[in-house]
Amino acid sequence: MAKLLVKLQRYFRRKPVRFFTLLALYLAAGSLVFLHSGFSGEPTVPGSPRSPAGGEGPGLPYLGVMQLSRGFRAAATIPGRVRRHGPWFKSTSKEPAERGKARDNGGTRSRALRGRSGREKEEDRGSRTQLELYTPMEFGWLGAAILSARYIGCYVDNTRQRTLRGMSFFDYKKMTVFRCQDNCAERGYLYAGLEFGAECYCGHKIQASNASESECNMECKGERSNTCGGINRLSIYRLELAQESARRYGSAIFRGCFRRPDNVSIALPASQLMLNMSVDKCVDFCTEKEYPLSALAGTSCHCGFPTTLFPLHEREDEQLCAQKCPGEEFESCGTADFLLVYQTQVQDNRCMDRRFLPSRAKQLVALASFPGAGNTWARHLIELATGFYTGSYYFDGSLYNKGFKGERDHWRSGRTICIKTHESGQKEIESFDSAILLIRNPYKALMAEFNRKYGGHIGFAAHAHWKGKEWPEFVANYAPWWATHTLDWLRYGKKVLVVHFEDLKRDLFVQLQRMVGLLGITACEDRLLCVEGQKDGNFKRSGLRKLEYDPYTPEMRKMISGYIKTVDTALKLRNLSGVPDDYYPR
Repeated sequence: MAKLLVKLQRYFRRKPVRFFTLLALYLAAGSLVFLHSGFSGEPTVPGSPRSPAGGEGPGLPYLGVMQLSRGFRAAATIPGRVRRHGPWFKSTSKEPAERGKARDNGGTRSRALRGRSGREKEEDRGSRTQLELYTPMEFGWLGAAILSARYIGCYVDNTRQRTLRGMSFFDYKKMTVFRCQDNCAERGYLYAGLEFGAECYCGHKIQASNASESECNMECKGERSNTCGGINRLSIYRLELAQESARRYGSAIFRGCFRRPDNVSIALPASQLMLNMSVDKCVDFCTEKEYPLSALAGTSCHCGFPTTLFPLHEREDEQLCAQKCPGEEFESCGTADFLLVYQTQVQDNRCMDRRFLPSRAKQLVALASFPGAGNTWARHLIELATGFYTGSYYFDGSLYNKGFKGERDHWRSGRTICIKTHESGQKEIESFDSAILLIRNPYKALMAEFNRKYGGHIGFAAHAHWKGKEWPEFVANYAPWWATHTLDWLRYGKKVLVVHFEDLKRDLFVQLQRMVGLLGITACEDRLLCVEGQKDGNFKRSGLRKLEYDPYTPEMRKMISGYIKTVDTALKLRNLSGVPDDYYPR
């Protein structure tokens, strides 16, 4: 043994570099082992059964695991993580212990998240958990909206088999009927139910029997004038959603009830007879066949693409499709004449190919808008509709990484179909040969740009920014620019096509045809129908986190209303339609 050590000593004296290399590897390995041991243990929350030694947190009893729908279940079952409870979620009701063990409204975090940046921590302090819903003030592009909500009765509920089996949401301080309804509508559910005065449940179907109305008599925590169910009793409302709301059934998106096309075998080429038909079975069949549309017609399942033979533009009354499924009595499966259509998770690739222009463009076309007016979304739609990249007057690395490959090209390169710009002023505007001018409601555009400025393209500003001096200063500086931007483009633009953001949302097919026409591209209708199914992209700001108050003061509204009237007058003087009615606050 001694001889071996002497030989090693002589060897490393002759080759010191190898010695230090081995020493460095040894230290690195030890560091990795140490770090692994620090992360492998399960984090604990004071006051929960997972940490019996810890004291009980301040007013935060252990709330168990919340029953989640399929969309949230995957995140909830990640091993080695624990749920934490936000400070707003304090129970004041004396509910049975078994119900308490079945709930948790916190988020999952690991120790690896302790090294977050200061900005992220500030947003956490100023915001609530992602499952809390605020009043309906749109931040994103395609938020859900309730047309009406109809109370349908009091129903029995229990912890083992829920009456509404979708997402659930609790607020033991501020729950109201409207918040529950809007929360469920945001996620595309058909029914909203309230229980214990503070609990909200969502679902696509009711799976329980009626109870006496006198049993749903508990006051809502956020409004004493209304009742929010009772003990093991749900007050249920039927939601009528706006047409653009994305109603989901599991992983599929509900598209509506449509009349059977004349030649169904051509319009929907794949089909199968299913005597035990259900929505899941038909959606799974079409997903396996790699079709984006699943159409239920009684006991027949049809699959295909949206085409001119089956464009999905003329929706019928859903009652015409309200025939029970043979395999699931609480579901509708359409009829032989009226098809119930769902969009599967299969991507429609007919409009996904994009490239640079094969030859230099003869004209420079601007895609002009005030910041926050949906320019990035419009670029996404134009790229899908034309198959060519869009460029930018600026360079945004985050957009380049998200697939806007024209972002790196100089705006005068001539390789892109149009150029994004927020510029105003005669010199900049006259640099372009024509323009698509995108105009959006200033109240929503200002809020969207404020969120982008302080939270990124699909993030949100922290509540501290809304409550601080940043928001009033932002409105004072940006609101006049909203008006002058439009006025300058109307005055100095050589050939300007005005498109209202709200019209683009409401009638995407027609408005996109107009935009593509100005670009000199002959739009294929099937490609535009494909775009309708891929319209969101991955640039949509989530509607789950909204302000619980109106950030505009009366003085701000008075100022902005004056700018709206100015722009409206300028549009009408050029024989264009004025601003949409919803620009004016109700």
